[in-house]
Amino acid sequence: MALADAQRRLSEAVGGAVRRNEPMARHTTYRVGGPASLFIECDTVADLAAATLILGEEEVGWTVLGKGSNVLVADSGYEGAVITLGREFKRHALDEEHLRTGAAVILGAVVQDAFKAGLSGLEFAVGVPGTVGGALAMNAGARDEWIGAIVESVTVFEPGRGLVGLRGPEIGWGYRRSDLAGRGIIVECVLRVEEADPAQIRRAMEASLRRRKRTQPLGDPSAGSVFVNPTGDSAGRLIETVGLKGARIGGAQVSDVHANFIVNKGGASARDIVALIRLVRDAVKDVHGIELKPEIRFLGQFGES
Repeated sequence: MALADAQRRLSEAVGGAVRRNEPMARHTTYRVGGPASLFIECDTVADLAAATLILGEEEVGWTVLGKGSNVLVADSGYEGAVITLGREFKRHALDEEHLRTGAAVILGAVVQDAFKAGLSGLEFAVGVPGTVGGALAMNAGARDEWIGAIVESVTVFEPGRGLVGLRGPEIGWGYRRSDLAGRGIIVECVLRVEEADPAQIRRAMEASLRRRKRTQPLGDPSAGSVFVNPTGDSAGRLIETVGLKGARIGGAQVSDVHANFIVNKGGASARDIVALIRLVRDAVKDVHGIELKPEIRFLGQFGES
């Protein structure tokens, strides 16, 4: 990797900031993680085009990060470039049937603005952390409702090609996943909403938020659910049955509120969190014969799995 050359060229071509050795603990909800070799803020589609072209020419690997709500970065950091979306991707607009929003908009802000406008469709997403782009990539949702179900269209930026529009049914939606990450950088989407009684919207939002507060450790840094629920069962239930609810390694703990959350109780390292993930995964496999699959994304080198 030619990092010095890449940084110089990026600084000349991209309108946003370009920084070396940016601590990723500042950019993830776990509040852990070493530095990224390069950190690039792209404010426009032109910035994205320039950044991905230069990184490709300089043979620097890259990834896109929103608010880091579903990511664990290694203590040693990430030997590549982290791209984050800036100004142009933080806009959204509402009408009576649709919500057009940039991928960098905080999902909670969209939920609140829809409520204030008397528009229904996003009540299930109240309390869900992260950006709209992250929610689309992970098909975020509640127990019975998912963002993929209200997607009219998504626009992605495909390096070397440009902007590509995708209709909702053209996207591969699944439980806590979509195929969008493999199709380009999510830059915008249009969501279906509808006018409704504001009191009814409020009640639905309050019920959803009460459920999250009751069942999730919202007060501690985490990356949300650690494992995907296996078919017909609950990862949290399986972890409880092997006696690991509340288990702790260093500053990382299996939450005593919900066992499918591993939280940073203070001073946790990525190594602590990964060790706890492996302990849980191995115990559940030994007792139940079920191999839990991680839902969170790992960035950097973590050694043997």
